[in-house]
Amino acid sequence: MTSQTTIDTTGSGDKAPATPSDATPGKGLRGHPWFTLITVAVGVMMVALDGTIVAIANPAIGDDLKASLAQLQWITNAYFLALAVSLITAGKLGDRFGHRQTFLIGVIGFAAASGAIGLSSSIGLVVTFRVFQGLFGALLMPAALGLLRATFPAEKLNMAIGIWGMVIGASTAGGPILGGVLVEHVNWQSVFFINVPVGVLAVVLGGWILLDHRAENAPRSFDVVGIALLSGAMFCLVWALIKAPEWGWGDGRTWLFIAASVVLFAAFALWEKRVREPLIPLALFRSVPLSAGVVLMVLMAIAFMGGLFFVTFYLQNVHGMSPVDAGLHLLPLTGMMIVGSPLAGAMITKLGPRIPLAGGMALTAIAMYGMSTLDVNTGSGPMSLWFALLGLGLAPVMVGATEVIVGNAPMELSGVAGGLQQAAMQIGGSLGTAVLGAVMASKVDSDLAGNWTEAGLPPLTPAQEQQASEAVQVGVAPVAPGTPDAVVEKITDVAHDTFVSGMSLASLVAAGVAVVAVLVAFLTKRGENAEAGAGIGHI
Repeated sequence: MTSQTTIDTTGSGDKAPATPSDATPGKGLRGHPWFTLITVAVGVMMVALDGTIVAIANPAIGDDLKASLAQLQWITNAYFLALAVSLITAGKLGDRFGHRQTFLIGVIGFAAASGAIGLSSSIGLVVTFRVFQGLFGALLMPAALGLLRATFPAEKLNMAIGIWGMVIGASTAGGPILGGVLVEHVNWQSVFFINVPVGVLAVVLGGWILLDHRAENAPRSFDVVGIALLSGAMFCLVWALIKAPEWGWGDGRTWLFIAASVVLFAAFALWEKRVREPLIPLALFRSVPLSAGVVLMVLMAIAFMGGLFFVTFYLQNVHGMSPVDAGLHLLPLTGMMIVGSPLAGAMITKLGPRIPLAGGMALTAIAMYGMSTLDVNTGSGPMSLWFALLGLGLAPVMVGATEVIVGNAPMELSGVAGGLQQAAMQIGGSLGTAVLGAVMASKVDSDLAGNWTEAGLPPLTPAQEQQASEAVQVGVAPVAPGTPDAVVEKITDVAHDTFVSGMSLASLVAAGVAVVAVLVAFLTKRGENAEAGAGIGHI
């Protein structure tokens, strides 16, 4: 792994290490690699936690602010749109102006937006400040990776990314548990207020510890046209994925936005070839390992986030668990990610990324196949086995794919590489939810009418069947008020059996995606930290 000269732009007067390998303990706290990791982990934890903790608060927000289901969905969609559209541009901001400054601004803005949401008295204000959370979160995440890349020597970077991935995994999985406790025992506002003291801690630590290693050949200009084209393309793509379940995959509006995203991506590629300092130098993708890492991250997110999306409905609506209990049942997944991520970092350092990545995706495929065997009466033991195996498979992929992307990019593009990694995960998660959601909907539509008739239930009108199908797709039994208990039991059995059949098919599709990812994993290699331009093409 080659190194690049960096300069200290913190204004502290401390001498920056000439290369990451010189950033050794014993030179004070500022720039210390492990304290840098702790600092960025605090900020990243805030964003990762927010991705899942808010879902638990939505019902309480709806009751308090008298919000409709569509308005509540925008609490999630507005955040996701802002985050996904801004990540790569935000990474470039870090490359241009320094990752330390970008990280601190992101933390301050995210914490302030969180506090503003807690003080909001209308759903419109909540959604507006969620947009700001997404924008500031986009500044924070790539900057964190850029700081780790610049601070850690090559032989310890995988371990650092392993711990970074552990924090993200634990925070994401712990969100529903913490959110359930806060909403149940405090109020929904506390879900957002909790980010304020965490943000203050991250800012204090960041101001004290973080050292801004800026590459000497960092970009000096800003590609405004490229930003506009890429942001428009990302918006159209993500918007299509968000609205596809509502509009339908055959609807012209869905394909209009997909076509617009393709046109804008093509225009972006053409423009990037002409501009002197492009937003994303296309030579970056001459690196087969880096490109494979991006594809691998997308496929991993499709299988993981898309497949796991239905598990929460399975636990809560089929098994009748509370949000807190459902979160506790997912602890085997969380625990294996916490244990597996640093171990994966050490393994990747010793063996390189190919075998751990391929093995991790193989375990993910087996776990998703195992989850396809879950039924209405499955106990906690088999669930825990498959959840634990999924966490064990995901850990090396989260760590290894991140290192492959960031490590194969030149130092002056480490922020852009971090943005690519995060954008790939966000798009993959959205794509997985949309595509596997379509698989689920198709299976439910196909089976519901026959299962309903076989149970001897009264026939449904087309409108009633459509409403019933929408309820069953999330594991809810479509029971009308006043229905006799015997009929309620039959409807519930039909709804749950039909939901499980759809979840099973979606899990099998996710397993297939994971198998494809196994093959992609063999195209990766250890990060070269190539210098730039043509050097990126060396593989």
